[in-house]
Amino acid sequence: MRVCVIGLGYVGLVTGACLAQLGHEVIGIDNDARKLAMLAAGQVPIYEPGLDRLIEQHVQAGRLRFSDDGRAGILGSQIIFIAVGTPALPTGESDTRYVEAVALAIGRAIAEDLQTHGSTNYRVIVNKSTVPIGSGDWVRSLILDGMDQITHPDVTVEQIQQSFDVVSNPEFLREGTAVLDTFLPDRIVLGFGTQTTPLSPLPLALRWMQELYRPIIERTIPDFDNLVGDPVPVVMTDLNSAEMIKYAANAFLATKISFINEIANIAERVGADIGQVALGIGLDQRIGRAFLGAGLGWGGSCFPKDLSALIHIAGDYDYNAGLLKAVIEVNQGQRQRLVKKLQAQLKILKGKTIGLLGLAFKPNTNDLRDAPSLAIAATLHRLGSRIKATDPVVQELPATVPTPIKLYRDPYSLAKGCDALVLVTEWGEYLDLDFRRLAQSMNTLVFVDGRNVLDPAKVESYGFTYIRMG
Repeated sequence: MRVCVIGLGYVGLVTGACLAQLGHEVIGIDNDARKLAMLAAGQVPIYEPGLDRLIEQHVQAGRLRFSDDGRAGILGSQIIFIAVGTPALPTGESDTRYVEAVALAIGRAIAEDLQTHGSTNYRVIVNKSTVPIGSGDWVRSLILDGMDQITHPDVTVEQIQQSFDVVSNPEFLREGTAVLDTFLPDRIVLGFGTQTTPLSPLPLALRWMQELYRPIIERTIPDFDNLVGDPVPVVMTDLNSAEMIKYAANAFLATKISFINEIANIAERVGADIGQVALGIGLDQRIGRAFLGAGLGWGGSCFPKDLSALIHIAGDYDYNAGLLKAVIEVNQGQRQRLVKKLQAQLKILKGKTIGLLGLAFKPNTNDLRDAPSLAIAATLHRLGSRIKATDPVVQELPATVPTPIKLYRDPYSLAKGCDALVLVTEWGEYLDLDFRRLAQSMNTLVFVDGRNVLDPAKVESYGFTYIRMG
């Protein structure tokens, strides 16, 4: 199928490359000249394992190309993905101006085709961006607004109404494993129409989406291993429910992380081992072991943005989402708890040098959005500490980071002169550190394991005071 992906951020770029792997003809559209220049030069603007190989392979094969010509991409495609950003506003609600601009542009492009030729091909418009509940109907109305200049005598209102449909297809990608998550999803969610829209016989828009994802659903992706098991479940529902599924999924995962951190803080006070507690409750099939790692909590772009948006949506409908507000409060508190642990051990932090192992909010990404490292660094700087950091992927800090942080190439150059080391991001290379080598150049042997992933006995055997979360 011919596919246009508008917005080459994290979701759009991964989606486009993976659809090309399925055999579709994909054009990616973006108005960022720097990003397009990087892609033209064979450089990927984000760090995501496996993505660079996919892009290179399918650009060379001619199945994947990039452009700033949105009109051509829209008119030349059967399925058009809206994958632009919806960042959080200061109020917590989603900033949907980019979605609005794209929807109007789609309407104008279809209108131009109708005006010129008196007819147009049917298209499916797919909301891949995380958008407020009710955005499916809103996007449809915006596209129709973009088509309101059609004066061709042979074009009827019915033709205009039937020239496209809107589908909600939320993404459930994890940074660091996004390619695998696309090819091996737990489910595919497709939203269409309202709760009263009949899905039998299956509407054309949903048949097209099924065909688009057939190799994933049937586990027949070309040149891809691990394709075993039953067909991938496809959840077909209405637009509003599909949009709610996305928010609810992220809200639940964030809640699970904040829950185990809350339990960890209690366990610390009563003398319980949070690792054993997490194991004991995680073996209950009703609970499950995933997302029960106590530590510094969650970060990145999705959880903070989606929880804030859902809280704001609830407020619009006169509902106080108290649980979700508490989830955010617990998560923010974890970062400050780590600083308090340093204060308890080192007493005065003013003039002390603290080394941070890891800057990205999680391993296998270079994403610093709402990263715990930056919140910790900001507090330490306010208290008068000198902050040093290292990260396998983050080699420089954006100008938007106000805290002075000196970057080092590896943990051993970082450790020199430090009064404490803090494991912030559980990169694989930090799980087998040479603690003897670290100890040789530090002022004070204090190690805070912000992710509870190291063996306390091993760390302490080299003379370190080992401190964990919980």
